[in-house]
Amino acid sequence: MVAAKQSALEERLGVTFKDAAVLRQAFVHSSYVNENPGEAPESNERLEFLGDAVLGLVVADELYGAFPDLDEGKLTELRTHLVRRDTLARAGRQLGLGEELLLGRGEAAGGGKDRPTNLAHAYEAVVGAIFLDGGLRAARGFVRRSLGEDFQSVAERAFPSDPKSQLQELSQSRYQTTPTYRLVEAEGPDHARRFTVDVEVDGRPLGRGTGPSKQQAEKEAAREALQALEGQSR
Repeated sequence: MVAAKQSALEERLGVTFKDAAVLRQAFVHSSYVNENPGEAPESNERLEFLGDAVLGLVVADELYGAFPDLDEGKLTELRTHLVRRDTLARAGRQLGLGEELLLGRGEAAGGGKDRPTNLAHAYEAVVGAIFLDGGLRAARGFVRRSLGEDFQSVAERAFPSDPKSQLQELSQSRYQTTPTYRLVEAEGPDHARRFTVDVEVDGRPLGRGTGPSKQQAEKEAAREALQALEGQSR
């Protein structure tokens, strides 16, 4: 990797490497090693293995600190969302990691530079390389920056603002079931309809709402049910 290209890559990563060889190793695909064993005797798979472990630790620690009220099951769900292949591939694509990959001819011809699995593995290998070169603090900073939007996404996933979503999350975590909505009444002329909806959670009626649409009535019913459930938890 020429100096100018490495510098541009480091700028995108937000990391300056002391050992350039560690960074180069992160982009050596196994298909390239198979075709060029003398030039590249080892692929990025060991770095990928290390990066996967470091990434899991960083994400778990971030979620543990950010959401002190969530139980183990919910934290696991959020972590899975953050470290899944598609999330990492998207981050790798945004960082331009695919363009840095050294691939065998067949893999390159088959679109390997944009293959989600290759991008996700390259991202993990980069995390491993950053950890080896700069330690956990540097790796944590990179993960926070590169997955920032995804951390925001899981925050919204953990604490949805819509009352129906909130009620569903609470119902599933507390009772392992989803709320049931029932239309009680629809009255008034077409231009001024009023709907009344009841909602049950775990077989118990907990809320009633009214509104100009069935959807709005369901939201109001969910809001009342949430208040009832919050009162029960006190």
